[in-house]
Amino acid sequence: MTAFASSLLFVGAGALALASALVGPAKAQTNYAPDLQAGAGGWTHPFGGDFPSVQGSALPVRQDPRHPFVNTVVSFHFGDISNPNLKPWVKDAMKKDNDEVDAGKIQFTANSSCLPAGVPMFDLLAGPFYLIQTPTKVIMVEEQNEEVRHIYLNVPHSTNIKSSWFGESVGHYEGDTLVVDTIGLNTKTVVDSFRTPHTEKLHVVERWHLIDGGNMLEVDITVDDPDTFNQPWQTYQRYQRGRRPFFEDICAENNTHLFDYHMPVAQTPDF
Repeated sequence: MTAFASSLLFVGAGALALASALVGPAKAQTNYAPDLQAGAGGWTHPFGGDFPSVQGSALPVRQDPRHPFVNTVVSFHFGDISNPNLKPWVKDAMKKDNDEVDAGKIQFTANSSCLPAGVPMFDLLAGPFYLIQTPTKVIMVEEQNEEVRHIYLNVPHSTNIKSSWFGESVGHYEGDTLVVDTIGLNTKTVVDSFRTPHTEKLHVVERWHLIDGGNMLEVDITVDDPDTFNQPWQTYQRYQRGRRPFFEDICAENNTHLFDYHMPVAQTPDF
């Protein structure tokens, strides 16, 4: 196989830079690897903030029809807890959350709280994000909060996984598709824009591939958590190529405490 083009990520105190480098022939990669990298503008997600349904699959959580969603300025996401795929404890937790938001509490989102999004919530972020391919790892770098996912290629999951914000992702290529298997996600994250909780049994499989003649990136997603959902469900997301440079976006900068977002702020300065 020919040499791969990869990128090294350098995060400084005041700047984010990406530098390209050439690496040798892939030893861990045994089959064709499609080029999923978008270029200088990365991949952006302008198509909405929820997971669409897929024919033949159980339904993802959708907006409660009693609380129509207009946009993030004038309305909030309220999960429809009549969804038959939700376990009773999930419905109870979401009803409590919905009632609090309905009473005036600010809706929780990972971005507003400066917290990692987790998976599959990462796939709903607006971007842009860079997808960087190397012979042994794929790296996804999201502009918002400079979140980074690491996907290790052609290796099994660890025997003993310590749960974390993004869990443990391992992947491989199947033809023109990058298949990513993620487990080990902690319960500090939510599944979707409707703040659907999950357990540490959450298992997400993503299949990333180019569509529209290479102009768009699509990910087909399967979500399984037997303690949260009655059955696994499928969905997808699509991204287009970005048209502007990658910005440095630091969430807690200029935090004026206008809303109770519970942003993590250091008790003492580190300088």
